[in-house]
Amino acid sequence: MQINGVIGKLIAGFYYVYDHDGNIYECRARGVFRKDDINPLVGDKVVIVEKSKGSYIIDRILPRKNQLIRPPIANVDIAIVVVASVSPEVSLIAMDKLLVNVLKEKVKPIICVNKIDLDAGKTFEMIKQQYSLFNVIGVSAKTGEGIDKLKNYIQGKISVFAGQSGVGKSSILNCLIPGANLKVGEISKKIERGRHTTRVVELLRLGEDTYIADTPGFSSIEIIGLLRHELKYYYPEFYDFEGCRFPGCNHIFEPDCMIKAAVTEKKINFERYERYKQIFMQLPAQKEYD
Repeated sequence: MQINGVIGKLIAGFYYVYDHDGNIYECRARGVFRKDDINPLVGDKVVIVEKSKGSYIIDRILPRKNQLIRPPIANVDIAIVVVASVSPEVSLIAMDKLLVNVLKEKVKPIICVNKIDLDAGKTFEMIKQQYSLFNVIGVSAKTGEGIDKLKNYIQGKISVFAGQSGVGKSSILNCLIPGANLKVGEISKKIERGRHTTRVVELLRLGEDTYIADTPGFSSIEIIGLLRHELKYYYPEFYDFEGCRFPGCNHIFEPDCMIKAAVTEKKINFERYERYKQIFMQLPAQKEYD
């Protein structure tokens, strides 16, 4: 008997696979995967077979849509980038880097502003203004505001949650999946950084074909494997402005630049453009990368 499913968790060499109805099967992977240097990942769509009564193996791994290295997870449709209205303070440049990483992996980002009840939505409005081309959702894990809207975005998809510790990712997940009882970290009042509460990558089933994951390590933001001249391709607000004087314009030092003109004309957010320049200077040029 063959069963199609999704790997939800990996522990000590065992893979826990959800089938279409939400049943969970404990499986081993075929030895040929190790021989061929193939590592099944959480999020992989697989075919499992019953080797003996009650004993299952992963027989095939279906083609992946994408694969994230950190955290190790496959077939991600949406990344929910979570920030808090207050405590910890929003780092917009860290969020910009995370958005670049998400778009680079061909994953659709959604910005989720939690704790909107604590500042009357001021941070939410600021972020909506600066990130007008992104989907921005305001929620409160405490009051439940916006949770249903978030559910609609992730229905039928594999989603990962990302963001600084302490922004309320686990609290939001507990709202989305009643009974999940994920551990919620306290904010350190001294340094205003949350304590890490998640240790393994695990898909939690919200409903039919709908899985969400709280992903340790995804909050450590550094852009790896990207050169300076490639950065512009991951800024959606640049896409509508073409015709710079120089082919390959990086929109910083060159004259007659359509992006700089759009910033001057307030068609592109000035603060986000300034952070683009900071990130650009932090990335390696071609000769340095080689």
